[in-house]
Amino acid sequence: MFNLFKKKKSEPSKGSQYISLKVREVVKETADTVTIYFEQPEPYLEYKPGQFLTLILEIEGKEVRRSYSLCTSPFVDPYPGISVKRVAGGLVSNYLNDQIRPGKTIEIMKPLGNFTTSFHSQNKRNFVMVAGGSGITPIMGILKSVLINEPQSKVSLLYCSRSEEQIIFKKALESLGEKYGDRLEVTHNLSQPGSAWTGWSGRLEEARITEFYHKVSEDTTFDPLFFVCGPEGIMDVTKQTLSALGVSTEQLLSESFYSDLDAKEKTMEAEGKLAPSLTREIEIELEGQTYQVEVSPGKTILDAGLDQDIDMPYSCQSGLCTACRGRLISGKVDMIEDAGLSPSEIAEGFILCCSAKPASGDIKIRIE
Repeated sequence: MFNLFKKKKSEPSKGSQYISLKVREVVKETADTVTIYFEQPEPYLEYKPGQFLTLILEIEGKEVRRSYSLCTSPFVDPYPGISVKRVAGGLVSNYLNDQIRPGKTIEIMKPLGNFTTSFHSQNKRNFVMVAGGSGITPIMGILKSVLINEPQSKVSLLYCSRSEEQIIFKKALESLGEKYGDRLEVTHNLSQPGSAWTGWSGRLEEARITEFYHKVSEDTTFDPLFFVCGPEGIMDVTKQTLSALGVSTEQLLSESFYSDLDAKEKTMEAEGKLAPSLTREIEIELEGQTYQVEVSPGKTILDAGLDQDIDMPYSCQSGLCTACRGRLISGKVDMIEDAGLSPSEIAEGFILCCSAKPASGDIKIRIE
């Protein structure tokens, strides 16, 4: 999902946002995807459906962090689990697919993420979901939670995979379909189907999304809520199409995988939206301690803190995951990317240290 490399600290001092989980079981979902289930720690790991875990691993002598969505539901599944799809040349995805065995202990950051919702038994909603490839992972946890918690709601899923053999959770989805009947409608779309495939196929385009939208929206007695997760191309065309169909931003939740901060920063700079890049002294409060940090031109607040061996929490370094979230107590910053924050969080003064650069003096940030 997200990735980064950082030097390993010689004397790590992890804060309360870190815990260790022991691997309970590794299940092979497809030829290139595994689900890793963890033992429940004491106290139990609390999480919301659709959130993710950041794994902190040592591979080839380096500390490496990656974030993976939880595929489980806290309302259904006794053990939390993440699903990891192998990426060609991917250091961590290959390590997790090939090397992780039951009994292994992995350090993680506690669950984070806003790709979730609350549930109530009286709701009557249609959860319209579009997933591509491993984007099914958080969707799976959410749809299981809907089906168990909201007996009057239903789920309409459009799931895009390369081939029938690469449909992650294929058997689990079929089993849920048998259990919940017409409350779960799954439409598969394969980009490279076999000769015997009779379902939807080809690249996911506007016409197909429009067809799916009209198909699942016929019953207007349900309140629609839209979830989109997958590769950038699928995400973009789906969100653009749904917007053109009248779906508001308040109705749509999406989980992004990638953000090009460098390109966004250059655009903002060309448009005159960034403060002059100067060396500034800032103050960071973390775990009850206060640090004075010098942020030089070109550095983000997170970069500067890590350079001074401050154990600031982080994960994606793309402004998407919120692991590095802090509250701006005073001063002003420029955020290159704020997609991980909700409008209410921004209004409350929260920033993402991985994409924030000082834009004034007297900056004080509290990591919460």
